[in-house]
Order: sequence, then structure tokens, then C-alpha cells
Amino acid sequence: MTIARTVAPGRENEFEDWSARLTRAAALWPGFLGAGLLRPGHVGEPWHVVFRFATGADLAAWDASPERAAILAAGEPLVHATASHQVSGLETWFALPGRTAPAPPRWKMFLVSAAAIYLLNILLTTLYGGFIAGWPTLGRVALVSVPVTALMTWVVMPPAARALERWLYAPRRAAGRKLSSWWPRAGRPRTARRPSR
Repeated sequence: MTIARTVAPGRENEFEDWSARLTRAAALWPGFLGAGLLRPGHVGEPWHVVFRFATGADLAAWDASPERAAILAAGEPLVHATASHQVSGLETWFALPGRTAPAPPRWKMFLVSAAAIYLLNILLTTLYGGFIAGWPTLGRVALVSVPVTALMTWVVMPPAARALERWLYAPRRAAGRKLSSWWPRAGRPRTARRPSR
């Protein structure tokens, strides 16, 4: 879950301490995997906090806990506005700091992920060469799939998502505009005919 909070001016240090307290409390909760605080690039922009839990149920339990509610109530004077966005599975590869908008369309995520996984598989298979040719199937698959998953999560997808951000999050075009790009006369105003005399 990514949470964007607009901090009261002049209370940034208090907010950092309060946010650290919230993270320490979350760390004691079942399923907690980690958290991070992203400071804004300019004064007045939102701060972003990222919480990671093993399952959606673990996150929901923490979200509804009395401990979290008490800490949030204590921090109300420090925060002017809050927005949150929750992602899971494939969407986490496309999560960008500072962006709380919904994930890109699934077909775009599929294309980027499939291309990256394909290239990584080719790279690792070439790198291993015939070294793993005689290995059992389970061993060969593990030796390729585990590094591919790790590279996708921490090395490949973060810069790929940033590089393709404009295309991934491009606004959807209206149906009429799509039609006009395929059919030249569609969407063009018709010229009125003069009445015959």
C-alpha cells in the first residue's frame, strides 16, 4: 500500500518521528514485509509511505487494528490530506514513487512483463550454456526462474516502469478518436448540400 500525506508546513520533523512510530508498530504485525518513507522533491508536495505485507488479509488486519487507529489519531494535527493506493501481484512491478494513480491497463503490463521475462530467459539460458543441460527439470527451471524473478523485481522493472511511464499511464483515447484513426472519414463533419433549384 502506498500512502501519500500532505504535511503541515513547518512540522516535517514531527511527521518523520510520527511516521517512524507508525512503521515500528506495523513491523510487529503478522505478515509485515517492510516499509519505506519517500520525502518529496519540493516543499509542499506529498510525502509517500510504502507498506508491504505478505497477503491482502494481513494488510487488512493491520489497517483495521486499534494500534494503527490510535497512532493515526495522534498524527492528525501533522497531516492536512491523505490518499492511499493498494496494489498486489503484477501491479507492484509498475508502482512508481510519487504516483498513487491506478495501475496501467493489464494488457500494457502484460506486454512489458512478457518482453522483459523473455529477454531475461534468453540471457540466462545463453549464459548457462550447456552447463545445466544434464540437470533434472526442476533444477534447470529453478536456476532460471528464481534469478529472473529477482531481476524483474529489483533490477529490470523499476527503471523500465520509469522509462515507459508516459506510455504506461497515457490517458485512454475516446472511441470516436480511435475510429477516426482507422477510418479516414469517420468523425469528420459532413458538408451540407445546397438545395437544388
